[in-house]
Amino acid sequence: IPDEEKQALILPLSACGFNNSQAVVEEQTYFKVPFTEALDLVRSRRVYLTKGSAYVPRSELVSLVLAKFRARLSHSLSVTVRALPQLEEDNRLIPLLTRLSRQYESSDYSLKKDDTARISPQQLDQLSRTSYPLCMRQLHRTLRDTHHMKHFGRMQYGLFIKGIGVTLEDALKFWKSEFMKNMDGDKFEKSYSYGIRHNYGKEGKRTNYTPYSCVKIITTNPPGTGDYHGCPFKHTDSGLLLQQLQALRITPQSINEVMLKVNQGHPQIACSLMFRATHNLQEDVELSIHHPNHYFDESQRVIAGSSSLLNQSHTATSSQMTATQMSSTQLSQSQAPIQSSSQPGPSMNDDDLMMDESEFIPLAEIEEIERSIAAQMEEE
Repeated sequence: IPDEEKQALILPLSACGFNNSQAVVEEQTYFKVPFTEALDLVRSRRVYLTKGSAYVPRSELVSLVLAKFRARLSHSLSVTVRALPQLEEDNRLIPLLTRLSRQYESSDYSLKKDDTARISPQQLDQLSRTSYPLCMRQLHRTLRDTHHMKHFGRMQYGLFIKGIGVTLEDALKFWKSEFMKNMDGDKFEKSYSYGIRHNYGKEGKRTNYTPYSCVKIITTNPPGTGDYHGCPFKHTDSGLLLQQLQALRITPQSINEVMLKVNQGHPQIACSLMFRATHNLQEDVELSIHHPNHYFDESQRVIAGSSSLLNQSHTATSSQMTATQMSSTQLSQSQAPIQSSSQPGPSMNDDDLMMDESEFIPLAEIEEIERSIAAQMEEE
């Protein structure tokens, strides 16, 4: 909505939601939508409702996206059920559908229990240069340079280092050693130590919080002035992002590929391309980054020489040397249903089976959305 309309409605807009104020409303971007598209927000009184329209702040748009996603998913599942008799004639698709619910198993990246995986604060500087995604490099560098970090930055980075193996005791020492360069120990204990213990489930309702996924970082709490959290591929100015990529000393071609995906609105693909460039992987290696801690763990495996991505690189190189295509029977079972050479049923054609990459929703994101919904319901 235009700023003039927002100013005219600033009082009712500030009365909606939780911990809202006129200052918060002035900083937010609002969208006017039919109230039927924001029923969850209307039910919980988080939006202003008038003349059949709901005024939705940008921070609440994820609710509308979830509703659309659920509706389309439900419709697609209904269509699939009705098509099953025809699909039974195609031996490529039935195994794929029956394995669909089991083909992705994600980790919540909670604190690692294995003592061998414990990370000390002294290791973080080196790890930030070798295995951090760009969002966490930015936060770590900011903390080291300014010895301070705002709330959402502390949450995003604090939960990330918890997930890579930094214990509560070490986290308290790490944050205190930085913040005490700008304040005394008493102020740190009164203002900041509680939040750190809270993240580890030692205060409040004692929830053991898990690190933020890419979906959550991209879609919630966009950074404002003086903030450094969020996703650089989504929230950082293009000129500044280009400088950060150049500082990584990757090839100009890789930088151009990353910036192309950023400009096309694909931050996770851009992050995956940055991983490939900084770890010297083959161009045809398939990698989809869905979580900052996934980036870190995969980086550590590549450095240790135990990553399956290295096997992909070796396989790709061998295929190029022999100058032959890998047959469909040599592909993994999860890929075989789509790439098999068997003929489809009489009522289907190959075009029906093709899906554009931009239309594909990774199961990792579906599972993350389900966890976010469950967390919201628990909080309410």
